[in-house]
Amino acid sequence: MQAHCRFVSRLLLSCLLACGALSAHAQSYPTKPLRIVVPFGAGGVADLTARTVAQKMSEGLGQSVVIDNRPGAGGIVAAEMVAKSEPDGYTLLLMSNANAVSAGLFKTLPFDPVKDFTPVSLMGTFDLAIVASAESRFQTLSELLTWAKANPGKLNIGSINIGSTQYLTAELFKSVAGLDAQVVPFNGTPAVMTALRGGQIDVAVEVLSPVLPQIKGGALRALAVTGQKRNMALPQVPTAKEGGLPNLVSTSWNGLGVPAKTPQAVVDRLNKEVNAALQTPAVRQKLLELNVEPHPSTVVQAHDWLQTEIKRWSDVIQRAGIQKQ
Repeated sequence: MQAHCRFVSRLLLSCLLACGALSAHAQSYPTKPLRIVVPFGAGGVADLTARTVAQKMSEGLGQSVVIDNRPGAGGIVAAEMVAKSEPDGYTLLLMSNANAVSAGLFKTLPFDPVKDFTPVSLMGTFDLAIVASAESRFQTLSELLTWAKANPGKLNIGSINIGSTQYLTAELFKSVAGLDAQVVPFNGTPAVMTALRGGQIDVAVEVLSPVLPQIKGGALRALAVTGQKRNMALPQVPTAKEGGLPNLVSTSWNGLGVPAKTPQAVVDRLNKEVNAALQTPAVRQKLLELNVEPHPSTVVQAHDWLQTEIKRWSDVIQRAGIQKQ
């Protein structure tokens, strides 16, 4: 009995010491630069969003926040790197739709998209659009739907690669509109735009930001945006909901996450700094110029958002009959 009591006492003492160490770590955090691993190349919307927020976060944290671009493999390489890093709050992952999609798209992953990460906060959302060439027969989404239903099997919808948010949004478009149409994948936005202008596809589904200059320049026509509300950059363009497709709502997003088991106090500190950065007028303005809607959140909201997105895109993948990779 005495031996058992001594064991319990030592166990309690170990727990108290561990908790004390964690508390001390959280109070002194951060003591060195932080790194945000971005699963995309430099210069894109995700990269520029991360850099804009990181620069402001560094002021509040009193440490530099470095961007580490690790594109490729659908974001799996970057996510695995962060999942297996020390859960100390110094290595963060730029999370996006890709994290939600990968949960339903791949048979196996070198990490668990839910169990191996703690979402810290959302940062921003950005719209997708259904676009046609300026010479297209379609002036509105309604005209497109009417023609597609009168000509089953003839509509070709372009997007970037299978499994991307653009591709899955195109499949969602087909599904909710009840269209007999083909979604044609290309290896990048430039190839999609070339096919659209050349008449190989009838319309395309693409993130709005990279095609906005061509829409404003008159080379492309936006038939609808897929967000909950009209986009500030194109207030004259209706949402898909307004165009008769109430269930076609799809936005891309970026957030920040850390490895699971990161101390809660550190997660809360990071959340505080992300939200403070997002509420700064200069940061908000810069993001809006990138056509990104700033989207602060609590840790719980970020967690719930990821869970909802995983279920939503898993359902789309299943309905579209996309084979798991």
